[in-house]
Amino acid sequence: MALILTFLGKSGTARSKIAIAAAKLLASQGKRVLLAGLAEPALPLLLNTTLTPDPQEIAPNLQVVQLQTSVLLERNWEEVKKLEAQYLRTPIFQEVYGQELVVLPGMDGALALNAIREYDASGNYDAIVYDGTGDAASLRTLGLPESLSWYVRRFRQLFVSSDLGKAIADSPLIQPLISSFFNINWTADNFSVPTNQVNNLLDKGKAALADPKRLAAFLVTTPELIEVASTRYLWGSAQQIGITVGGVLLLSSEARSNLTEDFTPLPISVIPDAPTGEWQPLIDALPNFVEQAIQAPKPIEIDSHNRQVRLFLPGFDKKQVKLTQYGPEVTVEAGDQRRNISLPPSLSGRPVTGAKFQSNYLIISF
Repeated sequence: MALILTFLGKSGTARSKIAIAAAKLLASQGKRVLLAGLAEPALPLLLNTTLTPDPQEIAPNLQVVQLQTSVLLERNWEEVKKLEAQYLRTPIFQEVYGQELVVLPGMDGALALNAIREYDASGNYDAIVYDGTGDAASLRTLGLPESLSWYVRRFRQLFVSSDLGKAIADSPLIQPLISSFFNINWTADNFSVPTNQVNNLLDKGKAALADPKRLAAFLVTTPELIEVASTRYLWGSAQQIGITVGGVLLLSSEARSNLTEDFTPLPISVIPDAPTGEWQPLIDALPNFVEQAIQAPKPIEIDSHNRQVRLFLPGFDKKQVKLTQYGPEVTVEAGDQRRNISLPPSLSGRPVTGAKFQSNYLIISF
């Protein structure tokens, strides 16, 4: 399992510079590193090399790959067709070719995340540095395992409990009709087979998301007021997704830039804005990523004994945070992010008895 490292911030060039420096630092420590970037010109220009949709080695222990959405879509379409053939007697996608497919909004992020998952599962890398868009859309991409698990969990139960689900399970007429199209006897129990496979995959993604030794983000900013405000907003949004933010990388030509009040309690590392191609000054200024991520505030803490849930939501005030409860889960809305909190059995189903916003924490009592 690899350490997955990514960077959040408004300045794309600054993020890419730091991603390259981080990849070079980790490779110099003997780790097998993959630097993964999107199909944009910044990364190949900064590296002064042409990138391909397959990993290529550019230095000892360091490989680079450009995640080209059209190529990923073609490759994943073949896997979709194989999966379809497993469950349908007469596949309907067999005449549709991956080379024909156009990329719809949102596909690029999901395909990039799946590619990173596959590179992680390959066992070929000790660290994967992901140079994504570094914005709210990138956070939603990284938060897909948790978001999708909610959809699968809720809609699976709705289907099984619905008249259609009961009809498939109980009707001697509908079951043969379903079986004539599918290779399996699709009862309500069998319906859970593919969804359980999906849930296992999503659970692994959620576990990685919650483990700062497996996945961590770092904020990248300059001293400019607007950029600092945007970065703080991304910090709070990252907590809503459940991603540990390990620290702040302040790209500045000044030796001292005091932003402590804006980012407390995160440590701030000042990174010199060196000319393109001069990587050593940046590398020397980088922090110990794993150590800082482990010591960073956890996005969520559940205290079953005291019947409390604590969410760390920096960058927001209490007027921007909304709490609702429907059924066994609690929904927290902050900024443009919404999070459904799956509660442990000891708290599931209990009504919320109180909530307060204190020192960047939303504290929910049951």
